[in-house]
Amino acid sequence: MYSRRLLRIKVMQLLYAYLKTGSSSLDLSEKELFHSIQKTFDLYHYLILLVLDIRMYAIGRIELALNKKQPSYEDLNPNNRFTDNQLLNQLAENRQLRSILEQKKMGWNQYPELIKKLYKEMVVSEWYREYMSNKENSYELDREAVCLFFSEFLLYSEDLEQNLEEQSIYWNDEVDFVINMIVKTLKRFRASQGSEARLMKMYKSDDDETFTRTLFRKSIVNFDEYLRLIEGFSHNWDIERIAFLDNLIMVMAITEMTEFPDIPVKVSFNEYIELAKLYSTDKSSHFVNGVLDKIIQQLRSEKRIVKKGRGLIGEI
Repeated sequence: MYSRRLLRIKVMQLLYAYLKTGSSSLDLSEKELFHSIQKTFDLYHYLILLVLDIRMYAIGRIELALNKKQPSYEDLNPNNRFTDNQLLNQLAENRQLRSILEQKKMGWNQYPELIKKLYKEMVVSEWYREYMSNKENSYELDREAVCLFFSEFLLYSEDLEQNLEEQSIYWNDEVDFVINMIVKTLKRFRASQGSEARLMKMYKSDDDETFTRTLFRKSIVNFDEYLRLIEGFSHNWDIERIAFLDNLIMVMAITEMTEFPDIPVKVSFNEYIELAKLYSTDKSSHFVNGVLDKIIQQLRSEKRIVKKGRGLIGEI
């Protein structure tokens, strides 16, 4: 689920908090980092459960209408397209999802008003109306409808955003990313997979957790040394006006280049230029680019950057 870029962002955020608050406990900050990563992974499953709970609410409404003393024609002949959606049925039976939800004790039972609001907003949305009126019936169409539920409806729900902010400070800025991961997951689902269709793992590779921990710890341990190195190549810049985040980004870049022999320098270099573009000032990427380029040359000359492995011969 987590790409290396997103893990770098998580590390950057927790490093910033650690250094700005003057925290004295590296262990506690590291626990906070991995707790933050876990909470985002929890949200991935929590939002998948949300569409299933809205479906259950829709089923309940249909059952209530059928049990009226004088049901109308519409009550007796409901459109079950959404409640019978093949992908939603598959999700409801998914073994991996059911195991995680049971283990984590997740549920939306405490928020019945949110479920009701989302349902009412959903049934008047354009994508829903088109889906419900479509005469074609296929697994592919059902799958696309559920993807649209997330990407065209849930992503823009202010009610959901407010609810998640109240539930956890870790979810304030995570919805876009998590919904994107859910849609990617669902697009890989196939009817033939049944309840065994696979959800995403937290980490894409087995060494991602080690990468995250090492990057975080080594950036803190070597922060002062690397900051002096950065200052030595910042003669043409006003040191007092250099954004703190720029220095932090470059410390992380230096840490990654020197601590991970299997990651090409070019990959690390480009990743941290992108972080500067995304999170720092308008001039930051130019500054980070220029200073890092000079630092790389010096570290290579001192043989402090050594790359090993297939395809990294020219990195030595």
